[in-house]
Amino acid sequence: MVSTVVEDYLKAIYKLQATTRPVPTSALAERMGVTAPSVTSMIGRLSDLGFVHHDRYRGAELTAIGERAALEVIRHHRLWELYLSEALRVPLDQVHQEAERLEHDLSDELEDRIDDALGHPSLDPHGDPIPTREGQVAEADARALCDLAPGTEAVVTRVPDSDAALLRYLGELGLLPGQRVKVAELAPFGGTIFVETGGGRQALSEGLARRILVSE
Repeated sequence: MVSTVVEDYLKAIYKLQATTRPVPTSALAERMGVTAPSVTSMIGRLSDLGFVHHDRYRGAELTAIGERAALEVIRHHRLWELYLSEALRVPLDQVHQEAERLEHDLSDELEDRIDDALGHPSLDPHGDPIPTREGQVAEADARALCDLAPGTEAVVTRVPDSDAALLRYLGELGLLPGQRVKVAELAPFGGTIFVETGGGRQALSEGLARRILVSE
């Protein structure tokens, strides 16, 4: 058994490792919304527990045990998100925060019941992969919307999960997982991207379009 704070740190390190390894203290402090000294103290604790390798000059990286613990809480989180969305019809922009509260207290028996009820899903409602009980993660073959050529049609497969206002906005635009989109026009030099969705013609910034993943 580990504390909810430890689980939150492990989850944050795991996600940050997708773009930088080892994870710098400054990046982890920004993600957790705490000071660098607080992160340094927690990293020391995680190291003592065997969850991370730590180099004071380079940062922290999960050990095999730490990664397994992170994937377990991520699995709980994403199963809860899907259950809340499908079984209880909780709006997509609310499921992340609710799952944040529920992810830390889930017995193996209830986890199995939720998994069975959902049909052993591989993706959460935002399109993020749900780790298996064994800690395996199957990443889908997807591209950023901004990387598609004009005239290309695709299906939205993944959107950011933690920004409720952004999710509501994407819902208004018709850019949630499962919805179809067509790139109509690309302005040069990273300019505006115009797309066509069920909601009509929409203008997106390159930064936003990069956060929306699609498959053709």
